[in-house]
Amino acid sequence: MASRLQIQGDDSVLLLVTHSNIKSFFADVRFSQQITVEAVKDKLWKKCGTSVESMSVELYDDVGNKVSVLDDNARPLGFYSPQDGFRLHIIDLDPSSVTSGGWLEDTSLVEKYKISEEAYDKLDGTYRKFKEKTGHQHPRHEPKIIDSYMEERCANIKVGDRCQVEPGEKRGVVKFVGLAETLAPGYWVGVQYDEPLGKHNGMVKGKRYFECPPLCGGILRPDKVKVGDFPERDPFEEDEI
Repeated sequence: MASRLQIQGDDSVLLLVTHSNIKSFFADVRFSQQITVEAVKDKLWKKCGTSVESMSVELYDDVGNKVSVLDDNARPLGFYSPQDGFRLHIIDLDPSSVTSGGWLEDTSLVEKYKISEEAYDKLDGTYRKFKEKTGHQHPRHEPKIIDSYMEERCANIKVGDRCQVEPGEKRGVVKFVGLAETLAPGYWVGVQYDEPLGKHNGMVKGKRYFECPPLCGGILRPDKVKVGDFPERDPFEEDEI
């Protein structure tokens, strides 16, 4: 139970990360606001390959406005007041970097897998089937690459599904699937946790996405949510020793 209480007091933020040289690179990364900017860069280096010494990092808010440049490696991340849904943009300053020139994204030499239209139409759980089911059209102002990436992961997630959220294996029920205007672009999944391990009651930044008890709500990217047979845990069950 002590560990669950610690999760409630977590000061971490979930930030979208993009890269100046790798246009297809984007990832949701959770950071503690207590770690230094240097530690943030070290964590990003392991994800994208840009060295800490060659890395400049900019912070943008959830509507695309630049908030600041993280130019003091000794300061804690919290000094720059990041919030869930903000974006960290990595700029690689090394002209000879392995990320430069776009060659990491060149797929011209990769043999493409091809499937006929007839065979594709017979498959379940495809991006096309999801679009036909929801009738969704992309808003023109949103980055299509993020929409496509997140929308595909929503194909098998629907309101009412039992789910488990990573990290932490928190369980609950799906209450919302779709775009969230008050957060970053792309698709999100709203979850009502079985226990008060969340951050809100379904309202985020003045917009209500679903109803749930206080501190039982969470909104996450779809790749953090796994749906399936995840029954509610017995609160009196002893922790495994």
